[in-house]
Amino acid sequence: MGSKKLAMLVIFAVFALLNLLYMESPTCTLSDDKPPFKPNVPLPGTTVPMSTSSSSVSVVVSDQQEKEEIDPLLPPPKATKTERISWFRRNLPELEILKSTTKSKRFHGRVLELYNNNCSAQFFMVWLSPAKSFGPREMLAVDTLFTTNPGACLVILSNSLDSPRGYTILKLFLDQGFNLVAVTLDIPFLVKNTPAEAWLKKLKSGKMDPGSIPLFMHLSDLTRLAVLYKYGGVYLDTDIIFLNSVTGLRNAIGAQSLDPETKRWTRLNNAVMVFDIYHPLMHEFLQEYSTTFDGNRWGYNSPYLVSRVITRLGHKPEYNLTIFPPNGFYPVNWLKIPRLFKKPTTTGEVKWVEKTVQDMTKGSYMIHLWNKVTRKMKIEEGSVMHKLISTHCTVCGNITDYHT
Repeated sequence: MGSKKLAMLVIFAVFALLNLLYMESPTCTLSDDKPPFKPNVPLPGTTVPMSTSSSSVSVVVSDQQEKEEIDPLLPPPKATKTERISWFRRNLPELEILKSTTKSKRFHGRVLELYNNNCSAQFFMVWLSPAKSFGPREMLAVDTLFTTNPGACLVILSNSLDSPRGYTILKLFLDQGFNLVAVTLDIPFLVKNTPAEAWLKKLKSGKMDPGSIPLFMHLSDLTRLAVLYKYGGVYLDTDIIFLNSVTGLRNAIGAQSLDPETKRWTRLNNAVMVFDIYHPLMHEFLQEYSTTFDGNRWGYNSPYLVSRVITRLGHKPEYNLTIFPPNGFYPVNWLKIPRLFKKPTTTGEVKWVEKTVQDMTKGSYMIHLWNKVTRKMKIEEGSVMHKLISTHCTVCGNITDYHT
């Protein structure tokens, strides 16, 4: 055998071994045995309305070396329904996210491996964007989660972060001993034996209109429902700042708005959901998703979906459901939240900042940052956000620079 050929075989064997060490995890089976949740205990002032492990191999690579996933889920602008279906059918063979692959089939085992660490609570995030866009905003969400929920475990469902580059991004938290892992999701596995299995089959047939809204948004909506149904725990968006522990919550969802007269909720939100494994309401959410899916209406498969279902079914005693008012999960609406980022300039504003910080710290579990509104806002020193984050994070460093 020639020396060049022998060298190539040796290199191939080394890479194969490294890949095996990096990716392999034990095979497990899904168990119904879950650690019990404590009963819901509202924070003072919160009333309920009537209605990857540290042993992973660290590999640093450059942008040029790592193959970033380019989003193939963006439909052509202003395309007709027929044009979208044709476009989607052409792209189907390339959509790895809709398939079970060798890598994604490790999903279940890796989730259970993390949750065997005596977690105080099980958290899930979904990240379907490229790893490089997991930035300061998302890092703050992870940071405040672990600071306010000691002993928690977090699974980030993300094909892009389950990579050498993703490990490098999350290493800051792994070095602190936090229990988190990014795992390539297996959507066929997650929807198997659920009402959404029929929806996925229809989508993959290439005969269904995926809609004008990017498909990754709809897949995120589906994934959060399916993962809570099959594992139980807490789902949260990545634009959340935690203020208090939610490990005592069980079967809870938050209202985004209330009727000013009746004080009953008018809109729920699915940015934060807490449910037991195989909860019947999660099954109803998946059924609604599968049978009423509309890819052309923003929010129809997410906040509006949970609002529709709970309006219709959510008051059944067997659901044991708690609906928190806005100050529980969404203490500031998207129209008013920019004020929280601004430095006070008058004595009156200073007093308002102090009172707001005090009220939120005592009466809210978290703040939803309404990402589209505040994404590019700087956290000014002395602002409400600056004060809250500085007392609810561990590795955030210089907050005013860290955020943007």
